[in-house]
Amino acid sequence: MGTFAITRSRRAARRAARSSPMAAAARWGLAARGALYLLIGALALRIAFGGEEQADRGGALRELAGRPFGGFLIWAVGIGLAGMALWRLSEAVFGAAGPAGHKKRQRALSGARCVFYAVIAFSVLSFAVGEAGSGSSDEQSQDVTADALGLPGGRLLVAGAGLAIAGAGVLIGVRAALRKYHKHLKRSEMPRGARRTVDVLGVSGGVARGAFFAVAGGFAVQAAADYDPDQAKGMDDTLRTFAQTPAGPWLLVAMATGLVLFGLFSFALARWRRV
Repeated sequence: MGTFAITRSRRAARRAARSSPMAAAARWGLAARGALYLLIGALALRIAFGGEEQADRGGALRELAGRPFGGFLIWAVGIGLAGMALWRLSEAVFGAAGPAGHKKRQRALSGARCVFYAVIAFSVLSFAVGEAGSGSSDEQSQDVTADALGLPGGRLLVAGAGLAIAGAGVLIGVRAALRKYHKHLKRSEMPRGARRTVDVLGVSGGVARGAFFAVAGGFAVQAAADYDPDQAKGMDDTLRTFAQTPAGPWLLVAMATGLVLFGLFSFALARWRRV
């Protein structure tokens, strides 16, 4: 009887994790992520053509704050990202949708994503209440790197983190190019034109996002090798380095456009993803 009761409670918990409110939280979170990437990509485009904006989360939030109903929009983004974190937590605890959703690797990945989005949500909500929760990503990256380098074995820790970020970036780009996101979409419900559009957004945006993480991870590895936290770069400085290549600002234009496309892809996921 005890075992039966436990089994029933677990099933009830799984149903709650996949309920309409949780699905709404997931879709709101995907839309909030899309809004941030759209704004960051747009700011990076301005930088490519001579602007002085800050192309990172802090810059995106300040851009929102200057718009009509900006405070409301910032709260909406922060709450959406908190919903994203809660959704990922439910996947870590109860398993994700799909046949592989209950595998330990998938649940561990959902747990890591939960922490990632929880930190971002906290930063955005701190900004919403007037605290310094979204300053320069470059300064934050250098401060965190300096603290890590000061720890015993700090160089190995920073190098390992950089390799993990770079590896994740490569994986993100490869999976996007192979259209691995198809398994998460309700493709049978999508019109043919929507499927084609989502593929353009998903491949182009995913490859650009992956390239960004791969380069950012490389800078962390360089910081560990040189024992110099100033070598670590946040989102803004990482994007600016694309304009310092032989291709000039056009590589930054391509990256910025890719981030805008990933933002649009996130909106498409908010509509068509299985959650």
